[in-house]
Amino acid sequence: MAYAQYRFKFYFNATHAIYLSGEVGQSHPHTWEVILNTMRITENFVQFNEVEKMSEEFLLGFKDVDINTVQPFTTINPTLENICHYFKEKLQKMLYEKGWLLLSIELSETPSRSYMISVSDEAEMQKAYRGEKEDQTLQGVIERLAERKVSALSAYKNISVKKTQNASGAKKTEEKNKIKTEKKHKIKAVKEDGKKGVKH
Repeated sequence: MAYAQYRFKFYFNATHAIYLSGEVGQSHPHTWEVILNTMRITENFVQFNEVEKMSEEFLLGFKDVDINTVQPFTTINPTLENICHYFKEKLQKMLYEKGWLLLSIELSETPSRSYMISVSDEAEMQKAYRGEKEDQTLQGVIERLAERKVSALSAYKNISVKKTQNASGAKKTEEKNKIKTEKKHKIKAVKEDGKKGVKH
């Protein structure tokens, strides 16, 4: 199956101070660049700008601030590497929920210094560390994630259909019971009128 790939670039200004040997360094500013290489893994159409807006809103929490004062970097050293790993974890989950896969993320604090995480390389390292034989190539990862996402969407649709059917069935039963009750009341009224000698 062919998957559409997209690249997003974002920029924000923020300061940070790095801890070295237990001592915090001087706070200094950067114009940070974030590059996301992504892939749409479901047939559900999600607007390109919707994914872009979602990512921008997440990064907005780091715009024009001292990163040392933003969670989780009040307790984690805000190095280029740690920030990139945090962004990767958060954005990967957000993208996946939209039916997209994060292939790689690159974070730069200067034009000449950047840090990149590749999902396929990360999967290969995990496989080697755990001694797993399961296919962890990029295509294998994509296929499994796509299958899981499609299965999850199908399950959700089935649950929604079942709820609709149950609601419809309950409504029909309620209507039938109402008709039966009305008939009983009418029969009872006729009988009572008959005893009283009332002609209909």
